[in-house]
Amino acid sequence: MTTGLLLAVDGGNSKTDVAVLRTDGTILGRARGGGFRPQAVGVDAAMDVLAALRAEAMASAGVADDVEVDGITAFLAGADLPYEIKALREAVGARRWAVTQRVDNDSYAVLRAGASRPWGVGVVCGTGINCVGVAPDGRTTGFAALGRISGDWGGGIDVGTSALWHAARAEDGRGPRTALLTAVIDHFGLATVADVTAALHTGDLPAIRLSELCPAVFAAHDEGDEIATELVERLAAEIARMAVTVLCRLQLAVTPDPEVVLGGSVLAAGHKDLLDDVERRITEAVPGVRAVVCMDPPLLGAALAALDLHPQADSGAEDRLRAGFRENGRS
Repeated sequence: MTTGLLLAVDGGNSKTDVAVLRTDGTILGRARGGGFRPQAVGVDAAMDVLAALRAEAMASAGVADDVEVDGITAFLAGADLPYEIKALREAVGARRWAVTQRVDNDSYAVLRAGASRPWGVGVVCGTGINCVGVAPDGRTTGFAALGRISGDWGGGIDVGTSALWHAARAEDGRGPRTALLTAVIDHFGLATVADVTAALHTGDLPAIRLSELCPAVFAAHDEGDEIATELVERLAAEIARMAVTVLCRLQLAVTPDPEVVLGGSVLAAGHKDLLDDVERRITEAVPGVRAVVCMDPPLLGAALAALDLHPQADSGAEDRLRAGFRENGRS
């Protein structure tokens, strides 16, 4: 017996969103809570956060907590390496929330939210950077996305760290002058770049706050600062390189009109030179690719992926779901 109900989960590092919807694309209830962080608190504790939000979303939808819905799609932070994905799939399955399930990395949520179909390539550039791809036959690929130890550079923290590096060298005389020196001091409200470095060293300034420097890097680039321009160009090259690699791995370069979805806070900020450079690099390598900036929330992607699991959903379900998110705002 089917319920005609689905669950969608976007479990990010900073927040977790859950939605209950019908297979016709109607949103019935939603809940939002803290981040899904299995590496920091353990899988069981992370699942408890998710369980509480699921119960809240079910209640807001007027559905009893013990109802097993038809399907759940959970795109979760921390689902990076194969053993992590396996552990999270088993943890979700053990809760018996749904008859069918898909559990995968949270980057797939951005891809599905921005793509016009269930396959393509998605690059997420926010605090960090990642890229995933889905082929028309369902094959997937991506990267470990564990930072520099897995060969990654990009995202807010890396751009901000590089900006600080250049600012420190400009201040102490080892490097050329750059507007980033003043930008770093002004942003953090300290007297010198050396003071910023010391605050980071002692932990008084959390390292994650370096990602806040991205807008300053873009602004310095717009004013013609050579160092900032080098950083923006490097970021564009890294984003394009990831996308092209995944396109080639999945042989999407020879499919009609492949899409590359660009998402995450850094890309969604809409810096024209960055986006133009990314698109130019991708299309030069793979002609015919269409680059799409995703402005919709990842939860929409999880909900669309839940619909994909149930082909009996009516033909207007995706349009109805997208309209529902627009009516309730993009957050």
